[in-house]
Amino acid sequence: MAAGPPEDLRRELISQLMETARLLRYYVDRRARDRGMTRAEWLILLRLSEREGLSQVELADLLELRPISLVPLLDRLVRRDWVERRRGIADRRSNHLYLTEAGRAAVAGLDGLREDIARHVVGEPAPHDVRTALSLLRQMKERIKADEPDAALSALMAPDVPVPTEAG
Repeated sequence: MAAGPPEDLRRELISQLMETARLLRYYVDRRARDRGMTRAEWLILLRLSEREGLSQVELADLLELRPISLVPLLDRLVRRDWVERRRGIADRRSNHLYLTEAGRAAVAGLDGLREDIARHVVGEPAPHDVRTALSLLRQMKERIKADEPDAALSALMAPDVPVPTEAG
């Protein structure tokens, strides 16, 4: 069985990941701001486009947020007419989330932006290299989550830049 990478390579990998994650957050924040939204709002719209009708609690779980942290983000998306809350049929205390037509149009624009960002940031590596990188990143994420079971990982959703106001 092959030995793992030397400790200095692991430390370098962590350093590079931390620096790259910070730069990527900034880059995506800036690109999202150009579209009039935050990175967090973008992620919510993308998740809802994949699974419309989620309850607020289900969406919070999917995003690894506490439900209370999700509410102000959803409030902004509702005010912008991108997301609609509908009362649950079985449980009228729950809200289920749906994209509006304007929300679907925003997501369509985001799909192109996401592809542009991926092409620019990732480049054109061999598919095998991408699969290997994804596998390693998923393993690392699972180890972190296993060590921090109570962590909501809200920092992933917290905007690093000021949130745009309705006026501008």
